[in-house]
Amino acid sequence: MRNKGFVMKRSASKQKSKLRIGVLYGGRSGEHDVSLCSAASVVAALDKKKYDVIAIGIDRDGRWYVQDRPEIIPDKAFGKILSLKKRGRWLVNHFEQQNKLHIYNLEAKGEEVLVDLVFPVLHGTFGEDGTLQGLLELAMVPYVGVDVTGAAIGMDKDVAKRLLAGAGIPVVPWMTISRAEWRSLPQKILRRAQNQLALPLFVKPLCTGSSVGIKKVKTNKELAPAIDYAFQFDTRVMIETGIDCREIECAVLGNELPEASVLGEILPRHEFYSYEAKYLDPEGALMKIPAEIPAKLAATIRACAVAGFRALNCNSMARVDFFLDKKTSAFYLNEVNTLPGFTSISMYPKLWAATGLPYGRLLDKLIVLAILRHREKLSIKTD
Repeated sequence: MRNKGFVMKRSASKQKSKLRIGVLYGGRSGEHDVSLCSAASVVAALDKKKYDVIAIGIDRDGRWYVQDRPEIIPDKAFGKILSLKKRGRWLVNHFEQQNKLHIYNLEAKGEEVLVDLVFPVLHGTFGEDGTLQGLLELAMVPYVGVDVTGAAIGMDKDVAKRLLAGAGIPVVPWMTISRAEWRSLPQKILRRAQNQLALPLFVKPLCTGSSVGIKKVKTNKELAPAIDYAFQFDTRVMIETGIDCREIECAVLGNELPEASVLGEILPRHEFYSYEAKYLDPEGALMKIPAEIPAKLAATIRACAVAGFRALNCNSMARVDFFLDKKTSAFYLNEVNTLPGFTSISMYPKLWAATGLPYGRLLDKLIVLAILRHREKLSIKTD
């Protein structure tokens, strides 16, 4: 027998049932805590008159737990987070009924969750790298955010840069190394970095976000320890020329016809826009929206943001980050972040609010885009 608290009630009247949204958060990632914070904002802002909201937390070991009564709680580091309570043993069944996600509690016989649309707020590995998206595609469940290709490419900084450069979009000089190369030829790699790239350098794990694992290198002596540190978070590492720059961000939204928001500028009070500056220090950075940039240059950067979005085969949403050289005003596309932060202070929702699309309506728009894309994919012949 099904638990009535979980199954969507269908009235005999003509009134349509609310869409059941499953907010997926947490995850096996170094950005697990950031996800709890983003999820709290999403759950709080989803219109309960339109949606029946269920939160599905994934713990650090990859186990799924349904939160039938999502609870937002205070947190010392992040202000507010969505609680992740571990109750029951849940089985995710993607194939019982097309276009719905089914989750069963094996410890409470008959307790079942049916989800009409998934809203992933899973930052980093196993959340925005295409793996989750592939799972939902197999289940034929509509979901918010970029699909498999855009997620996988956007997460891989090296592949993304290659595609962007191939599309004629300016990127900062870089080199990429594997853990095996670093173990076998460390001195050769150090010499190559010193010969090909100019100090200062940034050393980054290839497939993380939120500035996890990043070090700024000012001297050659600092390079090897920074590489060792970055390899704690990934099996490949990028070494990139540091630019004396302003950090400019643009939000892109849409499927076939994406649009760009006004530009914003990050003014970090730390040496760079680190994880601490983004999430742990409330005074770590200032956001200036709109950015003070000449109109013609701003229009060019916005057009480049859309071009970069398309070059990586993205849809739904992405935050596109740029470096603007302080001396020359040359700009470089730094990263296309396909699952940007959704906290109350995150740049992506703030940019759209400044463009005329407030947080709640932005969530509505993302849900509509997910449904439209899902319908398009269902129309493709597979036999």
